[in-house]
Order: sequence, then C-alpha cells, then structure tokens
Amino acid sequence: MTQVNDVAEQLKSEADEPGWEVDPDDDWGVAVVAMVGRQLKLRREAKGMRAGEFGEAVGYGEALVFKVEGGMRIPRPEYLDRADEVLGAGGLLSAMKQDVAKVRYPKKVRDIADGEGRAVELQLYDPLNIHGLLQTPQYARGLLMMRRPAYAEDEVEKFIAARVARKAIFERDPAPELSFIVEEWTLRRPLGGPAVLRRQLEHLLLLAQLRNVELQVMPMDREEHAGVDGGIEVLKFVDGSAVGRSPVVSNGRQVSEPRQLRILEMRYGIVRAQALTPRESMAHIKQLLGET
Repeated sequence: MTQVNDVAEQLKSEADEPGWEVDPDDDWGVAVVAMVGRQLKLRREAKGMRAGEFGEAVGYGEALVFKVEGGMRIPRPEYLDRADEVLGAGGLLSAMKQDVAKVRYPKKVRDIADGEGRAVELQLYDPLNIHGLLQTPQYARGLLMMRRPAYAEDEVEKFIAARVARKAIFERDPAPELSFIVEEWTLRRPLGGPAVLRRQLEHLLLLAQLRNVELQVMPMDREEHAGVDGGIEVLKFVDGSAVGRSPVVSNGRQVSEPRQLRILEMRYGIVRAQALTPRESMAHIKQLLGET
C-alpha cells in the first residue's frame, strides 16, 4: 500500500510540472490530446467510475483528470499506463504514449526529428553551438537558459524533452551514418558551469567511439574556414533523395533541388577537410577535458 501511495504522490507532483500544456497553435497536437482525452473519458464512464474516484486510482487530482480528458493537459506516460491498468484497456491506452510524447515537442522540432529519423546519412555543422543531437540535457538547459527574450520554463522543458527524444537516432538499427563538425570555441564555453561542460565533453568522447559516428573539431587557429557563412545540414534518404538547409542557400529554407544540394555538400566537404581528423579531434577533446 505504501508503494502505491508513493507512486500516487509522485504523479501528483509531476502533474504540476511545466511543459505539459497543449500548444493551441499546434493543430496536430491539439487533435491528438483531444482524441486521447475522449478515449480516457469514455472508458472511465464505461467502467462506472467518477472522475474523483479515477483520479485517486491513478494518482491525479480530480481537476487534472478533467483537464486531461478535456484535451487541455498532455497526459504523462505513467498516467496512461496507470489508466490502462485501472480501466482494463488491455494495452490500448498505453499504446498511445508514442504519439502523446511527440505532442510535447514544438512542431518545428517534430519536423526536424522526422527527417532525422528517416535519414540514412546526415552531415551536420553548427558554427554557434554544439549540435542538438550531441548535447547532454544539462548542456541543453544551459544553452536554452541563455535565450533572450527568455523562454518560459515550460518551453525550456519541451525543448529539452525533444532533444533527448531525438537521440534515439543513435540507437537505430541499421544505424545511419552521422558526420558532425563542431567548433573548438563551443567546446570551451562553459554554458551551465564547468561541471556541465566537463560532462558534455565526456559525452562527446563516448559518441565519437560509435562506429557510425564521425566527429571532427574545427580548431580556432585555422586560417582558412569555408563555414564562416553559417551552418550546414544535409540529410540523405534510402531512396536516393536528400534535403539540406543553410542560411546562405534559399534564405535558410529546406531545399531538395540537386544544384542547391551540391553547393551544400561542396561546402560541407571543404569544412570537413579543413577540420581535424576524427582521431585528432578525439585527442583534442581529451586535451580540453583535462583543462576543465
């Protein structure tokens, strides 16, 4: 009984955390949460349970049960699991967790994650920050907290959750080929504090050891640099198609026209050749780690 009460208390406290509100401008997200809420309400009523009784069983207050069922609050994965158990849904409610989880992510991030999830080869260069796929949650928080005007706390939580979810790309089978170029100065800037930077550098070393990952550092003392005009992103898919993005091509909009893609790949190839090799880059990161 004590264990059940502990779970209930945890869910109640988590229910008040920021980052679980529905974005009214996200039509897809609103539709998903509304559909899940209707299913929860129909099953609860079919079970003959009042909202307060059901809330006590799953660890939420009655008001929050109404919010979830009314499509005004994104249910946590634990909520759906407990609801599935209490309502005897046979796994149907738990199966909704994947779509519900995506609702927390801003639409722009969902679109990016969708492309990354389908790509078989990715070439990624960010001149301003360590790329989002490489960031630890602590580093991501430190970076997001620097935004001016400042993000609301719920926005920060949504962005962090989205970046963590995108890391599933490293666990895909078959694994995509991933190439990253990072600027040395981004590896020296202690966003979030020295301890956060140290964990970030350690994380980069772990990722760099994966067979499908090539991580290269562009050192600060390079006299030639083909990436001064901005970041580069090229995603290639299994059917031979590709998309790319860079501030200097089509005003940063995503492109798929072969001529524009050739420009992006040419620039990326030159930057890659100017950077340290993967082996040299690992040694350089280890050196930086020793300095933190």
